[in-house]
Amino acid sequence: MALFSISRAREFGLFPYTDRNPSADTFERLFATLRTDFLEQAVIGQGRRILDVLEEKQIAIDGKKLCGTAPREKGPKGDYLLNAFVTENSLFIGQEKVPDKENEIPAIPRLLDRLEIRGATVSIDAMGTQVDIAEKILSKEGHYLLVVRENQSALLYEIKDVMRYSDPTSVHTETEKEHARVEMRTVSIFPAAGIEDKEVLSRWPGIRTLVRTETSTVHVSEDGKEERQTGYYISDEEFPSAAYYGALAGGHWAVENGLHWHLDVTFREDDCRARRNNAAQNLSLLRKLALQVAKATNDRLSLRKRLVRASMDKNYLRVCLLLN
Repeated sequence: MALFSISRAREFGLFPYTDRNPSADTFERLFATLRTDFLEQAVIGQGRRILDVLEEKQIAIDGKKLCGTAPREKGPKGDYLLNAFVTENSLFIGQEKVPDKENEIPAIPRLLDRLEIRGATVSIDAMGTQVDIAEKILSKEGHYLLVVRENQSALLYEIKDVMRYSDPTSVHTETEKEHARVEMRTVSIFPAAGIEDKEVLSRWPGIRTLVRTETSTVHVSEDGKEERQTGYYISDEEFPSAAYYGALAGGHWAVENGLHWHLDVTFREDDCRARRNNAAQNLSLLRKLALQVAKATNDRLSLRKRLVRASMDKNYLRVCLLLN
């Protein structure tokens, strides 16, 4: 940023009140003290120019560790950012900082309070499969798709019991071939009313559908080595097609591939050591803004090439920023 201010700032009319350029330390102090809500609203506002209605969209909520803020901490310890991401449009719509992964549970409702989720489907991994969170989503007129694992053992037992003794109301299978890997996914849905323990059933507000995903991956390059995974979900919706829930289950991981991967690989977020006060959150917001701007640019270049060209060609940068 300091180098850009020296070589390019005047071309864009920046710092007209002085002939001096801010140093790297000045930028560090700025982002450490800047309130994150102002910058977050700017990023969200840019996204709303692309998509102003979230109804019938999927919002994936998932946490990402900021490894650079605690380079010596391993496992779940360290600062995390909960990110809310519209999967169909690859748009970031909100974040919440949490100090350790275990604190995601109380942070999710705080993030939901700031989001407009009416008519949208919110998908969250097993950490967020909590009764209070399901109630919060429904109270805001949204829908939920929640992963069920051992942290909700009673619910998981009942789901498996239903699927053991009942036939699915719909089944959808699809096969995907990619490089030396063949993946087959089968999605089956069951009515939640089949849960026999009514006390467990009554705890979960609005629950209507149980979902099972079975994934078989064959690695051709590894002598046909096969991996199998089974996932379980609950939903308040009652859609008759298993393909619909399969799309939601697969779409949830768009936050990993479309956001977290780019933050780590394209922007090297984990290498950033900024950690004072709000610095890490604000810089993460700037990366998300740059990612959205680059993705919204309509040309045939890859994302990385768009960023490289924007750094060299001021006219192309103006096009990306809609300043032309």
